Amino acid sequence: MTKALLINPTYLDSFWSFKQVCQNIGAKAMTPPLGLLTVAALLPRDWQLRLVDVNTRPLTESDWQWGDLVLLTGMLAQKDSLLALIREAKERGKTVVVGGPYATSVPEGVLAAGADFLVRGEAEDLIDELLAALKEGKPQKVLERSGKPAMTSSPVPRFDLIHPADYISMCIQTSRGCPYNCEFCDVVSLYGRKPRYKHPDQVMTELEILYRLGWRREVFVADDNFIGNKDHARSILQQLIPWLKSRGEPFGFWTQASIDLGQDPGLVDLLTAANFNYVIVGVETPDPEVLATTRKHQNIQNPLDQSVTNIMNNGLGVMASFMIGFDGEPPGAVDRICDFVERNHIPVVTLNTLQVFPNTALWQRLQREGRLREEMTTGDQEGGRLNYHPTRPEAEILAEYVRGINYLCEPAGFLRRAYDHILAMRPTRKAQGLEVEENRQAGVNNDLSGKRTEPWLLAATLKFFWRQGVRADSRVQFWRQLLGVFRRNPSRLRKYLLLCVLGENMFLRRAKLA
Repeated sequence: MTKALLINPTYLDSFWSFKQVCQNIGAKAMTPPLGLLTVAALLPRDWQLRLVDVNTRPLTESDWQWGDLVLLTGMLAQKDSLLALIREAKERGKTVVVGGPYATSVPEGVLAAGADFLVRGEAEDLIDELLAALKEGKPQKVLERSGKPAMTSSPVPRFDLIHPADYISMCIQTSRGCPYNCEFCDVVSLYGRKPRYKHPDQVMTELEILYRLGWRREVFVADDNFIGNKDHARSILQQLIPWLKSRGEPFGFWTQASIDLGQDPGLVDLLTAANFNYVIVGVETPDPEVLATTRKHQNIQNPLDQSVTNIMNNGLGVMASFMIGFDGEPPGAVDRICDFVERNHIPVVTLNTLQVFPNTALWQRLQREGRLREEMTTGDQEGGRLNYHPTRPEAEILAEYVRGINYLCEPAGFLRRAYDHILAMRPTRKAQGLEVEENRQAGVNNDLSGKRTEPWLLAATLKFFWRQGVRADSRVQFWRQLLGVFRRNPSRLRKYLLLCVLGENMFLRRAKLA
């Protein structure tokens, strides 16, 4: 009987590690490795499987001795750990199978590290070929297909292989690919420009399994663009809303979406009715000429300020991502980003230096122009290093980056933006009486008194108030604003406190550069 050891390598430390949030609630990582969980569901039922996420616990000698086949995945931001694990597995005499985004984009490095089999692309259409290749036992075999598998063939991930308490959020995926073609983004080269979708019933099955496993916290919908097909997004949300209400609303959600969401208030309403709390939006830059150069045309079809404001004021939080270092970018880019953030009261912001990812249109262009520094390609967008020669002085870009991080992640400024953001947001659906009426029409009981409170929550809340309300230099501002939210928009008090928790993660980024 085959014993397969599935390993998720370590990530580079970044904002998205949510290191401070993890520490505060006793979790070890943000989300589980969805790709490996999906691959596990494709493997033969008679195999024995063990999954080790080294972001939550170290590999042990017992793990290595137990497995006779090692399966690894990884993104560019996991490259160093991935290659080291391949080498260690080979030193131990293991058969090694590697797949995932990095192996697909840069197969040469994975093969050089010693991988026996490389799955280049998505596993659903390649699993039978992989099993046959393993049976043949011929090493250094690259498996790939020109097409993309239908998402309807993707199985329910093996969530039973992880320890859910290790994570802040579970994750699911309803689609792959994105209809847009931004020059710097690797989604199109990896997953295609024509999005593929799971049937809404598949999505509900996955959520039901998470519910039965006892999960009662956040779920990240890990689509490249959840609203890439708005009709598909609506079909999922329309099934999700009554499902949530019938079970006491066990989950909150967050996802990634393009900025054109702000031009569809009906879709924003559906998202908030389905307990979506945040969307990650790639604003990138407020400079329309730079957006046009990067082919991010969806961000200039409508006024950016209006789109962001429409999303946030209608009850959906925005985590806005920005980058500096684009070609043709005028000096002072970070000042224009900070102005945009301030006038739109965006609390949660990530600021990155442009990192050119392999096989993107930008990579290919800069390679032709002789401007790539391939040896510096790590995927680290917060490390203050560029893997290309920019069109303006590199020192100027990096100085702006440090100045921008220190400004955007400064506690008093963050709290001010969070306060203004919450005051501008409409009251909750329940406070407006909408939720009760919607439940009545759907025949759902409004009594949610059975909704479980997790035991970790009280301790985490007390520690939070100690940190921000007693120890922090901004404690007076924190209490003053908390009282202001209670008086002026009380139904959003919980959202304000969650923002303050996320703010601590931003404060950590500032300290990293200090």
